[in-house]
Amino acid sequence: MQHDTDEQLLARYREGDTPAFRRLIDRHHDELLRFLTRLVGDRQAAEDVFQEAFLQVHISADTFDPTRRFKPWLFTIAANKGRDYVRKRGRRHEVDISAPVRSGAGPADGGNSFVDLMEIDVAAPDERMDAAERDAMVQRAVDRLSPTLKEILLLAYFQKLSYAQIADELEIPLGTVKSRLHAAVASFARAWQQVSKGLRES
Repeated sequence: MQHDTDEQLLARYREGDTPAFRRLIDRHHDELLRFLTRLVGDRQAAEDVFQEAFLQVHISADTFDPTRRFKPWLFTIAANKGRDYVRKRGRRHEVDISAPVRSGAGPADGGNSFVDLMEIDVAAPDERMDAAERDAMVQRAVDRLSPTLKEILLLAYFQKLSYAQIADELEIPLGTVKSRLHAAVASFARAWQQVSKGLRES
């Protein structure tokens, strides 16, 4: 079972193999939880949303198209649950984007934080600024984005889904994905400039 693909594990679960579902949960726990923590801005809430996402996977397992990949489907379900959570809470949240993207990797061993992946033309922070200050600035900038723009940034830059995968999983046209991501990056750039300006003037 350890070497089975996600799709094979889900197929086995659909045939009554309960441990296969546990394997799916364990396999995606760390990465999905980091994604949800960034999306909803709260570790405990992310744990709750994580459970809701896999409950939905259980409920919808028989409707999964085996010709598609499981992971984008899972993350789309989780993103939808996270968006519902944020909407119900009724206010915007900060997201923790300073943690390494690659599991177990930090700056010392080559890991990249979310901001390191943002290939956008924004002014570099002062070299004297330490990592914590830089991460706090980026967090404030991202928190200025709408939930929709924040979500597509996370899917594209953190989860590294392609345009086509995002379009497929969110059921929106490819052109909409590109324009929305462009808007998200532009919004982040403007927010970053505002945050940076505020820091210089303080």
